[in-house]
Amino acid sequence: MESALKLRRSLLYVPGNMPSMLQNVTIFDADVVQLDLEDAVPLSEKDAARILVRKFLDSYRPRRQEVFVRINGLDTPYAEDDLREILPALPDGIRLPKADTPEVVEHLDTLLTEFEESFDGRLGRFKIIPSIETAYAVIHAFDVARSSDRIVALAFGAEDYTASMEIQRTKGGEELFTARNRMLWAAKATGVQAIDSIFADVDDVEGLRRETELVKKLGFTGKSLVNPRQIDLVHEVFCPKQSEIDYALEVMEAIRRARDLGTGVISLRGRMVDAPVVKRAARMLKTAVSVGMVSEDAVDLSDEVILGQVDG
Repeated sequence: MESALKLRRSLLYVPGNMPSMLQNVTIFDADVVQLDLEDAVPLSEKDAARILVRKFLDSYRPRRQEVFVRINGLDTPYAEDDLREILPALPDGIRLPKADTPEVVEHLDTLLTEFEESFDGRLGRFKIIPSIETAYAVIHAFDVARSSDRIVALAFGAEDYTASMEIQRTKGGEELFTARNRMLWAAKATGVQAIDSIFADVDDVEGLRRETELVKKLGFTGKSLVNPRQIDLVHEVFCPKQSEIDYALEVMEAIRRARDLGTGVISLRGRMVDAPVVKRAARMLKTAVSVGMVSEDAVDLSDEVILGQVDG
């Protein structure tokens, strides 16, 4: 178990056909930048957008941010042109729209492998985030999630999902509850992150907060964004609270004491500390380390400590 998680709290879409937005990427503090060649780009601008994104990737190499490219769907005549243009510039990964079946992801995996073999032989360098955005994809989300070792997250697309259901998306989001949970089950069962859909009304700050707090409670680890003004709020919600960190540190200290005493029974604040409590504490502290709220040297989150206590 690594002591720090890869942060993907905020995944900001940046239209690939807008040079002014691409130039400003360096000042955005999103964990992931998603350069968009799909929905944001009119058909007449697809070729120009590819070139702009390629030039951006050639010149921009952030040390912390991940850069993904949302290509056009593999069922369109544009996707393979997207890949041919952008892969030589080595983005971190591909955001795959309309990932309705595992076969779609497997096809992309094959295309990426073919490029890697011809480029430098470094297999697996490109990650994949499939988008679950239709009723069909929701039903098959588990099979999609386990269809490639390149997958690091599943991403929910509420706008396309509601269109496929022939319903309206509301700010309350009751119509999304089942689909969100189905996708979450698939992500958690396969050990990948879960990314929620965009919140389109950039002026409704409280609405964004309510939705982000809701999806965090459900189990999502991040959210796609359409405006850089949404980044700070989303980061705030997905950061651990200090009280949660303090309790998690107490759990790890209780584990250490029990290990030193040679006992397998641990109690804290009058309650038993069992495997689920330990796992939640470890997850909390890994996130806290990643966001700089806890020093990596301050706590031992090694497999020996965590798994030994959980299994022991």
